[in-house]
Amino acid sequence: MKVRIIVAAAIATMLAVAASSASGGTVGLKAGKSITVWLQVDAQNSPDWLALTAATNAQFQKDHPGVSVNMQYQTWGAHLQKFDATLAGGNTPDVIELGNTEMTKYMAAGAFQDLTADKASFPNSSTWLAGLAASGKYNGKLYGVPYYAGSRLITYRTDQFKAAGASSSPTSLAQLTQGLSKLNAKYGSKKGYSPLYIAGTDWYYALSFVYDFGGSIAQQISGKWKGTLESPRAVAGLTAYKAFFNVASRASKTTDEAHPNPYDVYAQGLAGSIEGPGWFSCCVGKQYTPVTAQFVMPSHTKGSVMPGFLGGSDLAVPIGGDKALGEDWIRDYTSTSAMKAQQAMGNIPNTTSLFNPSNVHEKAASRSWFVPTSKNWVNVENGNVLRTMLAQILTGKLSVKQAAQTADANITFTLNQ
Repeated sequence: MKVRIIVAAAIATMLAVAASSASGGTVGLKAGKSITVWLQVDAQNSPDWLALTAATNAQFQKDHPGVSVNMQYQTWGAHLQKFDATLAGGNTPDVIELGNTEMTKYMAAGAFQDLTADKASFPNSSTWLAGLAASGKYNGKLYGVPYYAGSRLITYRTDQFKAAGASSSPTSLAQLTQGLSKLNAKYGSKKGYSPLYIAGTDWYYALSFVYDFGGSIAQQISGKWKGTLESPRAVAGLTAYKAFFNVASRASKTTDEAHPNPYDVYAQGLAGSIEGPGWFSCCVGKQYTPVTAQFVMPSHTKGSVMPGFLGGSDLAVPIGGDKALGEDWIRDYTSTSAMKAQQAMGNIPNTTSLFNPSNVHEKAASRSWFVPTSKNWVNVENGNVLRTMLAQILTGKLSVKQAAQTADANITFTLNQ
């Protein structure tokens, strides 16, 4: 209890310092004619991305004569520690990029300024990607503007699919399952071979089945969280995942998606296909690159795609930053023209209004889901609640219903702590 009180007091002190500087922060920034923007280093490593940022800054400075932009690029491994230090020291940036899974902790702590009243002023806010937009909301309020996203796809061997007579553009889960059965019949005698390599406890993939069948992980009811994996629709999704895994994968039923990495299995010739982020195609081995392509994971409903977990980033205005100028910079950086530039670079724009039906990445992102936006969600992840449930289901240790009920009890308790 003492530890919790000390931590809570430390957070309160950090935010009090930042908030006190916020009242005078705008004046100081305007007097100094400068705002500070933190982006991740990805934007610095691409000439096209640098050009986009330069064009944004030029537009911003045109609209705000005499105000300069101090761009600072951060690394994924150190940016949160650095941000914590600025919150404690009262010297926060005016705009910050965070990964979508990093947002909840800081929204819950009150580290970002509330943008709810200004939502309609942000470009394409009515068509933001649902799975990405969800990561910028907490307790019904908007704190982060969607920036860009990355989708999950099936990366496959075109030569094997063709030789086995499997469809490379399946329109339903049933058709994909049938195709994987054909791959298994033709290549399954090879030790360790998987028609579709899936790590048994890869919950990012498995939970897509839950959402595809209309289920969810948890819901907030009257201010309290409740695990919902034992609902009939969620159980139907988990049951479908178990049946699909048994046909598709020869991976361990208790392994995770990093041991081994799916693209390493593919590069060893032990997979006809793999599931994961679209960038997996970069690492499949030089010998298989010429015969590698990608398609979208199909839904159990024919003609639709399965909802996927979206990776991506949001832009926020920290406490202590200049809200008016920070919002204006974000508006310029997420304009329709800026999103078209992101699209041209291969990223998924934050708005579905620009989606191209023939783009597999954007097609995959058209249906997406996100984890419950609870400040305690990280404890569900760190406690391996979902991984344990999936291992219990796949090994038969518990029935689908029993494993889901156990997971729900843990999720409900953890999220409401």
